[in-house]
Amino acid sequence: MSRYSVIGLTGGIGSGKSTVARMFGALGVHWVDADDVARQVVEPGTQALRAIADHFGESIIQGNGELDRAALRQKVFEDPEQRHWLEALLHPIIRQELIRQLSPEDYDLPYVMLVSPLLLETNQHELVERIVVVDVPEETQINRTMTRDGNSREQVERILAAQMPRAARREKADAIIDNAQPLERVKASVHALHQRFLADFSQGA
Repeated sequence: MSRYSVIGLTGGIGSGKSTVARMFGALGVHWVDADDVARQVVEPGTQALRAIADHFGESIIQGNGELDRAALRQKVFEDPEQRHWLEALLHPIIRQELIRQLSPEDYDLPYVMLVSPLLLETNQHELVERIVVVDVPEETQINRTMTRDGNSREQVERILAAQMPRAARREKADAIIDNAQPLERVKASVHALHQRFLADFSQGA
């Protein structure tokens, strides 16, 4: 487990988690993005990538040896059984790598941050002491994701349906950051939370 207090930062697809995480990073907070780790554990040469190719077929591997993420995403969101198989393979591997990366050397702050879209849907929430939810209306999530990834509305809605409902995510939050408001207000919210966490965890709360 991390040597530091761990704050979980989550939100639905297209909510702007990475933007908010970078704001915490600008304040000196060490953060680990579960999406980045999920990519790292299936890089060419990893056991996880070999298992995925054995299960889905070699066509899931691109000519450069990397995983065809778009093809895999389409397969798993069209078939819940395939999604469950993939999650059973990857989640334990991702969890161990997250724990390793959440203990930086030569770090002065009392807390680190785990950024994960599936924080509440998986046992990753067991790694954190508090949960911060980045929140925007669902229509904003859909529009941002369609623009960012070039996905169809139908595909984005399937991804949303596979995630925890917005209301349930908000209920589990210790703090909510409204990322539909102007950027300066979001930055102010991040700064206020940072000061609160510094005070709380410096005192061992």
